[in-house]
Amino acid sequence: MSPPDSAEALDTLLAGARALADHAPYPRVLLAPAAWERLAGELAAGTLDLLAFFGEAGAVHAVVRAPGSGRIAVLSLACPEGRFPSLGRVHAPAIRLERAIRDLHGLVPEGAADARPWLDHGRWPGSAGPVAYPFLAAEGDNLHQIPVGPVHAGIIEPGHFRFFASGETVVRLEARLGYAHKGTEALLAGADLVRAARLVGRVSGDATVAYGIAFARAVEAALRVPPPPRADWLRALMAELERIANHLGDIGAICNDASFTLLHAHLGILRERTLQASAAAFGHRLMMDRVVPGGVAVDLAVEGAAAIGRLIRQVQAELPELIDLYDNTASLQDRTVATGIVGAALVRRFAAGGFVGRASGRAFDARRRVPYPPYDALRFDVPVLNEGDVNARVWVRIREVQASLGLLEQILAGLPGGATRHALPEGGPGAAREGLAIVESFRGDVLVWVRIGADGRVVRCHPRDPSWFQWPLLEAAVEGNIVADFPLCNKSFNCSYSGHDL
Repeated sequence: MSPPDSAEALDTLLAGARALADHAPYPRVLLAPAAWERLAGELAAGTLDLLAFFGEAGAVHAVVRAPGSGRIAVLSLACPEGRFPSLGRVHAPAIRLERAIRDLHGLVPEGAADARPWLDHGRWPGSAGPVAYPFLAAEGDNLHQIPVGPVHAGIIEPGHFRFFASGETVVRLEARLGYAHKGTEALLAGADLVRAARLVGRVSGDATVAYGIAFARAVEAALRVPPPPRADWLRALMAELERIANHLGDIGAICNDASFTLLHAHLGILRERTLQASAAAFGHRLMMDRVVPGGVAVDLAVEGAAAIGRLIRQVQAELPELIDLYDNTASLQDRTVATGIVGAALVRRFAAGGFVGRASGRAFDARRRVPYPPYDALRFDVPVLNEGDVNARVWVRIREVQASLGLLEQILAGLPGGATRHALPEGGPGAAREGLAIVESFRGDVLVWVRIGADGRVVRCHPRDPSWFQWPLLEAAVEGNIVADFPLCNKSFNCSYSGHDL
């Protein structure tokens, strides 16, 4: 249940702050230091959700949401001396974000709960050089450590996992990430909108459509140039194809990690058909670079609607039998049911989205809770379960595939005509403007904040992946499980390394 005073808490913070102009569609205000301390208290009490936390030269910015009213605001704090009071000292979801802020911008969180580097592994210019990473200790008799990664078997992104185990039981897991850091935010600074859209679309390639929509909507909000209605509907068509492809792949991969390869093979075929339909409709299997600020780069191909129609019929015909096979295979259920449980309270505290949150009772879906076209005109269910285990995360995916198939049918039936792209102002907006957008990817809510200079180029852009608030929950989910169930738990989360590492 949402805290009843969440809207009041946000109102109090906004009332005593200085509003900053040209930020859309939500307010951005400059807090006084005392108000920043109050913000920390509200986050710790759960009256506000932390959606993003990032920095730049001389300032930090926290994006918060009042769970009850759904209102969103960007709360900024000036850091003229290069320091700011830590939020992570009282609100754990901010800890890794503060560590990244320190690495990227040199801003020091005072009173931080964890002062270790996060993205800087000692190889950046000016760093102290590579040193042994001090993993958090675990105490107990007969404990042993198991290091895994960062290089893994198969095609997988890099990340290091340090297990403390008693026999086969995991006592503590700690992840060390940052190996996929690409300097995305630095590359975005000074980029024109075309190049910036391409960069944001590659933050996490499996969610390239969602990132493209989030960046485009943030730019459109800043420039006050909404896309044509047809573009909104085509974006949703792409987004649901992306959701279906990833969910089908994930369900199969989870089954594969439980040594049930038959489902992996069949669901892999359905995923491939989804990618082929995407290519037929929009000229690219992942639909990369198809969403652009102002609209979309391509219209639906003539044969595209027919290809998507065939895909809908194929998945609707074959998926029920595969679901029955999953649900009635005792050896598979033995691996997924009651494995890797994440409690509802922890999910709420981290404001975790996607199937991770919805499998543990948090009914947040940006398409519903932060509505944007055309989802405000479409009918669909948001599945929510409470068990919080691997099995629940599988079933949320299954139900979302079914819902997405219905959305594809509605979008094809209601697709409006007209233009697919509006021109953006030439030469820039004339003054710096800022925009923010939140979009539901298959993994959860993607947030993009952007500042556009008077010349029309990006001054600052922060793309926030949902994995920032999901990776820490994986560590909690694995505790008390056997080491051999870690791959199963990990795949049921399917957090992005690249999206998280920027």
